[in-house]
Amino acid sequence: MQRTVWTAAAHIITAVIGSGVLSLAWSIAQMGWIAGPIVLLFFAYVTYHTSILLADCYRSPDPVTGKRNQTYMDAIRANLGPVQVWMCGFVQYTNLWATAVGYTITAAISAVAIKRSDCFHSSGDNAPCHISNNPYMAGFGVVEIIFSQVPDFDRLWWLSIVAAIMSFTYSTIGLGLGIGKLIENKHLRGTITGISIGHATGELSKAQKGWQVLQSLGNIAFAYSFSMILIEIQDTLKSPPAENKTMKKATLIGVCTTTFFYMTIGCVGYATFGNSAPGNLLTGFGFYNPYWLVDFANACIVVHLVGAYQVYSQPLFAVVENWASKKWPKSRFIHHEYIVDVPCYGALPLNLFRLIWRTIFVIATTIVAMLLPFFNDVVGLVGAYGFWPLTVYFPIEMYINQKKIVPWTSQWIGLETLSVFCLLISIAAGIGSIEGIIQDLKHYTPFKTTY
Repeated sequence: MQRTVWTAAAHIITAVIGSGVLSLAWSIAQMGWIAGPIVLLFFAYVTYHTSILLADCYRSPDPVTGKRNQTYMDAIRANLGPVQVWMCGFVQYTNLWATAVGYTITAAISAVAIKRSDCFHSSGDNAPCHISNNPYMAGFGVVEIIFSQVPDFDRLWWLSIVAAIMSFTYSTIGLGLGIGKLIENKHLRGTITGISIGHATGELSKAQKGWQVLQSLGNIAFAYSFSMILIEIQDTLKSPPAENKTMKKATLIGVCTTTFFYMTIGCVGYATFGNSAPGNLLTGFGFYNPYWLVDFANACIVVHLVGAYQVYSQPLFAVVENWASKKWPKSRFIHHEYIVDVPCYGALPLNLFRLIWRTIFVIATTIVAMLLPFFNDVVGLVGAYGFWPLTVYFPIEMYINQKKIVPWTSQWIGLETLSVFCLLISIAAGIGSIEGIIQDLKHYTPFKTTY
């Protein structure tokens, strides 16, 4: 396999293994030992299957010799027409923006967890250690403003590789800490059906159980969310061999790698904490010691999310800049590049329009993250919102159109049935996450961190 396979796989792993992995133990706790792993494998299968279909839509009408579609929306335009382009654009780019908000929340929570871990270590596990998330969200935003000035997606390959390494590192640490605590407990925790329904401490009402199961579906959907940038990743590949062939290999590597980590971390986390699994495995303080290792894992999360934020934001940056470039072809403000010599990087083209627009984008995501700092609920809502249209519906419809699959044949029925089933899952997961946000808002003061 050529180097481009591993570059694309690194982009996928960077995009997929993110904050979603941290909520998997909690998600499995809502469903239990049978349904939890089955649902996880189902989402892995759907993501891989539809990504393979989408990879064939990079070129149209032929997947090998056809015209390149450089963005997800270009592929929609070539295969489904202008009306669905607008539908896709709205869903894709609001989802990318919402993902950036989710990553800002997660990065700040991990940064705060480092400070709180040090506080607990010096003052005891029962110390209050109240620390605001807001300065850390602002700091993360400043870092993203700097990195966002890198002009295009292809020049960030090195950041994706660093971020992918960080993903492996903190996932492995979380897994190791879970195994260590599991050995210390000397028995497996958790139940067949997950958190119990009842009135005892730690139990839920039937309604609460239902809402949290639905929310966990959104969390798992978010954990596998990367289809909306698959075409953009594929556009960075060189040919020969054909881009769809390389992308399918990269997708197999990426999805198999992430599923292995997801299954082990989610199941080990649930076996360790049982129905008390924290919403965020490394920041919920199920682990206190060794505190330096927990700190290092959370630092890796922050570094990873710096890269993941850019992987998800660059397509949105590009579409706005391409639109402005076509709208005002003679504008010096939009087109002129100033060359800035950056230490350890080299010559960086700096454009005033890019500087202002991308800075506004980052500031907006940071402010919204400060207003809605609800990790599990926001992750679940973003996952539910983007899963069906971007991961399932559009790839299936484009593939059907490109391959000229005749309606009501067995292949057509199979693909459309999968699409409808995933639509119902997305609707249910979205309802559960919205209910969670409503409940959180009842006990929330804007810009104030609560524990």
